[in-house]
Formats: sequence, C-alpha cells, structure tokens
Amino acid sequence: MKKNIRFFLSFVILACSSTAIWAQQDKADEHINKIIRKHGLEQSQVWETAGWLTDVYGPRLTGSPQLDRATGWVLKTLADWGLSNVQTHEWGPFGRGWELKRFHLDCDAPSPFPVLAYPKAWSPSVKGRISGEVIYLEAGTEEELATYKGKLKGKFVLLDTLRAIEEPFEADARRYNAEDLLKMANAPMPTPFGFRNWGSGRRFTEQLWEFLYQEQPAAVIDRNFKGDLGTVFAAGARARKGNARDKDAEVLPQLTMAAEHYNRIFRLLRKGIPVKLSMELVAEYTNPSGNSRNIIAEIPGTDLKDEVVMFGAHIDSWHLATGATDNAAGSAVMMEVARILMQTIRESGQQPRRTLRLALWTGEEQGLLGSRAYVNDHFATLDSLGSVVRYKPAHEKVSAYYNLDNGTGKVRGIYLQGNPAVMPVFRAWLDAFKDLEANTITLSNTGGTDHLAFDRVGIPGFQFIQDPIAYSPRTHHSNMDNLDHLIEADLKQAATVIASMVWHTAQRTEMLPRKPREEEAPRARAQGGGQ
Repeated sequence: MKKNIRFFLSFVILACSSTAIWAQQDKADEHINKIIRKHGLEQSQVWETAGWLTDVYGPRLTGSPQLDRATGWVLKTLADWGLSNVQTHEWGPFGRGWELKRFHLDCDAPSPFPVLAYPKAWSPSVKGRISGEVIYLEAGTEEELATYKGKLKGKFVLLDTLRAIEEPFEADARRYNAEDLLKMANAPMPTPFGFRNWGSGRRFTEQLWEFLYQEQPAAVIDRNFKGDLGTVFAAGARARKGNARDKDAEVLPQLTMAAEHYNRIFRLLRKGIPVKLSMELVAEYTNPSGNSRNIIAEIPGTDLKDEVVMFGAHIDSWHLATGATDNAAGSAVMMEVARILMQTIRESGQQPRRTLRLALWTGEEQGLLGSRAYVNDHFATLDSLGSVVRYKPAHEKVSAYYNLDNGTGKVRGIYLQGNPAVMPVFRAWLDAFKDLEANTITLSNTGGTDHLAFDRVGIPGFQFIQDPIAYSPRTHHSNMDNLDHLIEADLKQAATVIASMVWHTAQRTEMLPRKPREEEAPRARAQGGGQ
C-alpha cells in the first residue's frame, strides 16, 4: 500500500511539473474553434438527427427490430456525410430481443377506468384479453408467503405498498449554479467504487419470486419509488431462472403502474372492496441470432493515423417512450460532432493527425455490454472478476474516449475520472468555452455509462458534466422520454464543445497522459501475454 501511495504521489508531482509545458503546447486553436462554432451553433443539424432517432426510430431496445432499423439509418447517414470505414461491430451473446406490439390495462370493477401502466421488457404475451381479481401480497417472511399458497393463480398481484405523493412546489428541471460547479471543481481525488452489499433481504426476494412462479398469477404489478403525474419508470422483467433474455427462459407478465393508479387500487383493497382488472398484452421475442451490433465510423488521420481518438454514446434505449434523453441526445450529439468535424476539415483544409473514431454502443442499458465487448475484442482481455488478463497492442494507440450520456443538459465541463495529469490539458481547451459555460473540471468519478469500459483498462475515458435538467425525476427510463424534453440549444452547445475537444486531442503532439497502469493478472504474465 505504501509503495502504491509513493508511486501515486510521484505521478501527481510529475504531472504538476509538466503543467507549464502542456499549457504551452495545448493552447486552443482559435481559427479551428471559430469554424467549429459556426457549424455547431449556426448551421447545426443535431435537432434533425435527434428527431429521426426518436420520432421515427424510437424506442431502440437492444435486440429489437426497431434498433436494427435505427442502425441502418445511422449507417447510411454517416456514409452520406463522408465518414470512412462505416461498419458494425458484432458482439454477443446478448440473448433474445423483445418488442411490444399491443398493451391495454383496464379496471373493470368496482368502477371502470383505463389504468396507466407499462409491461416490463421481455414480459410474454397473454392469450387474448384476460381478467382477474387483484390481490396485495403482504408478506415479509417465508411463513407469511405460505399463507397465499393456492390463492394467486390467475390473479393480478400487487407487490408494493401505498406511496405517499406530495405536490411539487418547485420545478423538476434545474441547471447547475456557480456553487454546484465550484464544489465539483474543488472535489478531492475520488475513492474506488465499492461492491454493493445486498444484505439478508436478497434471500427473501429470491424466495418471493420462486413462490410467484409456482403460483402463476396473471401478472405481477409494482409501482415506482419515484414519479408522479403519470410518469412511469420501468426496465426489464425478472425470469424464474437466469435472465429474461435467455432463450426459453420462463417469464411471468410483469407491469409497472403509475403511482396514482396503483394507490387508488391499493386503497380500494384496504377498504375491503374487490378490484378486477382486464389486460391485453401482445409482445414478440426477436433477434434469433442472439447477438447485437455496435456502430463504428472513422475520419482518417494523417501522420499519427495509427493512433485513435474515440468518442461515442449508447444508442439503445428502454421501451416505454422513444429514448430521447437516454440516449438519443448523446447519440445525436456525437453524430453531430462527426459532421461538424467533417465540415471543419473541408473548410479549413486541415486534416486530423490521429484517426477519429465514432462509436454508438448497444446493450448499455443491460450493463455496458456493447462497449465492454468492444474493449475486450480490441484493447484488453478481462477475466470474470474484471481484472486485466492481457493488454492488446491497440491498447497503447488510444489517446482518449469521450462519452455523452446524461440527458439533454448542456455540457458544463468534464469529469477527470481520477486522472489529475489531464487537468492542465483540458483547462487550456475548455477555457476557450467560458462564454458557453463549459469550463468546469473535476477530479471526480462518475459512473453508469460506457466511458467506464475504457477507464477500467487504463484508457483515458471521460464523461462530460451536464446540467441535470429533469433527467432523473422525469425522463430517465420513463414513458416521458420523448423528443419534446430535449433542449435544442443545449444539444448544439454540447456538440460544439465536444467537437473542439476531439479535434485538439487529435492534433496534440503527445497522447493524453494516463493513470498508472494496472498490472496484468499473474497467470497472463506466466503465459507470456500475446494478443
């Protein structure tokens, strides 16, 4: 441990001593930035791109035919813009896909009303229109579960209690203020992420679901811990064993209901008034190959063409809406970055020194699957515990990976992911965008998206700081994630700032500095490495 601390301190001291040198070589190119601003702010196409990805090609659940259609449109669009090596990177296995064809849920008694709810992805179809009574499963132990034996078949089972809903007296949407950004800028070096401790509750959860599968209710219904005014958040269904994406996995119909409707039904049951629901659910399992595809395209470099600057976002979404803030926004911005840079090259007559590579990932919503597969195929092999078994030659050729995946908010700066050596470099570049309020730099980590696949193997991977707007309380994985909740001006600003960052990374004499490299696993060294 002491040895590691000494090494890290030496790394930081070396980074600080090099600040003056880097500051000199990393001065922003004002001429190029002027061209980038023109095409990014005045002649933008990002809103048009976002519209196609959402209104026409949303939702884009991994493994679904709609994602395949979106992929075809993106490939053609990038090729029409003049990018090179436009192709897909196939990875897998992912498992079967799923597409919702038709769904309707009604309360038939004691008084009829249409119920606002959504099936969880990979829920199976039911035969025709089915009806049944509603039961609240009130159990916290195996003994209490046993009292429901033989009582749930064909019933609609509620899992959650009543949730109190408070009227909002403040807007959901917000931007970072000066105090927020100063706190980020002053954040200390981050600590590593820990592992989640599930505790004793996990065992009962497994018992609960096995009991439900034995009893075979018509559907299992929950409601969100957040969301109101008709906003519903949902993700994937739970299989009896394994994953719902597995071929032939047994999956019960599972629904998430709007909190207000869930509460009404719950209160009726508490009054001793029987409630009856009827449901129509038609869904189709898709993707017989079991694999998925990332989208890759390039702008060739010149004297340093064997080195690469990557930038990207995930293009897949959940199924409740059209996947606008999560993550057509990021995909449209990164596509726009590529378009802006192509226009900048044509107008300036300058070429990037390093090759620029755009990547749009799939399977992010199921655990960064597409980006992890790409990193594993090209840069470093990991074992089942996530330790590096072997670095591949191309690992040394990637200067950086830039990612965008936090909604529609404009870029306010960048997370360094615990890499202090890049701070003076990014400071020189982002200071050129003070007027666009995009110059905050924080040492902090941020998680949950595809830059982690690169950071995990020691490639500088970065996510941009974005204004939160109403991402978490209103649109993230919800039925409200539609084009209407994107902010065009924010998308333009983000594409402009990121295009400049990508360009300057490509033109820099040296690749971006890296964090200390993790040693390969001992067995890999014993085997002699190799590709």
